[in-house]
Amino acid sequence: MARIAVGGLMHESNTFATSRTDLTAFESGGLEIGDGIFQRWGEAHHEVGGFFESAAKNGFEIVPTLMGWATPSGPLTSATYRELTDRLLQALQEAGPVDAVLLALHGAMVADGEDDADGSLLAKVRSLIGPSRPLIVTLDFHANVSPLMVSESSALIAYQTYPHVDQRARGKRAGDLAWQAATGLIRPTQAMSKPPILIHLLAQETGREPMKGLIAGLEGLERSQGFLDASILAGFPYADVAATGPTCIAVTDNNLALASEMAEHLSASLWNYRHQLTATPPDAAEAVARGLATSQTPVILVDLGDNIGGGSAADSTVLIHELLKQGATRSLVVLFDPDAVLACQHAGVGGSVALSAGGKIDRNAPPLRVTGFVEVLHDGHYVEKLPRHGGIRNNDQGATAVVRLEGENRLVLTSLRHPPFSLGQLTSLGLTPESARFIVVKAAVAYKAAYAPIAGTIIEVDTPGLTASNPARYTYQRIRRPILPLDPEPIVEAVV
Repeated sequence: MARIAVGGLMHESNTFATSRTDLTAFESGGLEIGDGIFQRWGEAHHEVGGFFESAAKNGFEIVPTLMGWATPSGPLTSATYRELTDRLLQALQEAGPVDAVLLALHGAMVADGEDDADGSLLAKVRSLIGPSRPLIVTLDFHANVSPLMVSESSALIAYQTYPHVDQRARGKRAGDLAWQAATGLIRPTQAMSKPPILIHLLAQETGREPMKGLIAGLEGLERSQGFLDASILAGFPYADVAATGPTCIAVTDNNLALASEMAEHLSASLWNYRHQLTATPPDAAEAVARGLATSQTPVILVDLGDNIGGGSAADSTVLIHELLKQGATRSLVVLFDPDAVLACQHAGVGGSVALSAGGKIDRNAPPLRVTGFVEVLHDGHYVEKLPRHGGIRNNDQGATAVVRLEGENRLVLTSLRHPPFSLGQLTSLGLTPESARFIVVKAAVAYKAAYAPIAGTIIEVDTPGLTASNPARYTYQRIRRPILPLDPEPIVEAVV
């Protein structure tokens, strides 16, 4: 029976954030060893759950090592990166002889002093396990893939959906390839190509053309003789590193020339759609006015500049100020504000509070000064059983309070930054999101798996913040140049 080590470290690092991610963020998000990995991820709609599913199907033994995950935020401190890397390497060493290694990485992790944190980690793992042992790695659709990540792994298997609802399936695919490689049935060989473009976050959605058609084309490729897998990764634009941007990867059975040819073909196809891989959403004032003019409710206002899944502050008040300014009623807005939660706890359910909520980290609008009544106090834990972006089953938004304002507007105040990937964030509090007129989601696309089924109208809003949707808003210093849309269009004869 083949023995395959399983582990991973996952973090999406926004290098434009001044905050830093430390060990406590991983301890809060998820940091498990041994059997704890199965207990947290075994039944989840996550790639690690797919690893376990593949093991059950193929009959290989999983040797669990260490799995760490933290909410997207600023880069890791150098000490945190070193500590987590050392722990994973030690766990792999203690696993004893294994026939292959399966790792779940995000692919856009950055640490102080280490722009290519995932690549550096893979190089250390490769040094530990030797040059010939299969090392199969899953990546997020938003990974910024470096040459080092490709050279130090046997195969990179990325999600093919955004919102990410295929994580478990892609994990299972990676597990199947690891088992086949471990038993000598295949020899994964891969190549990559990167077109010189930054894709607008809204255009990365895989249910929206042209990305929809590009991803659909991968299915036929993977069924071709000699191919094992193929990926188009949109990249994470909120990281100022050399590898930032989309990547096309082709994995074959011991045929590097074929892998290189197809990776370049996919990259050229992506480049051909460069003028369609953008978007021009309205600003806050126009978006709220449009929402007030429609009868198709609830209106989902997508706060692009405060996209928590991209590492934002989670406390921007830009949209709630605009909603109140234009007289909106039955609005539902979530803000990260531990101090406001504490004030609500002191007041108790039914108590009145005068709050200065949000706007403490994101300074694009002032804190919201309001009075209201505490309707709900909750510990913030809830379970999501369906496939959702991120694949997390057991969720925690920290101690949470619901405050009712005038006009039946409601604030949900959380003590942990928590992205809107599940309606359970609201329904666990006794709220009925379908009855709201407006719901602000601090996201870009990932919320859709949960919110699109209940939405009457969706309006994406070009708000300011750490995750503003247009890359031209940022000052990049370390990415490849020239690159669209930051520079005049480069002449591309052969995309490599």
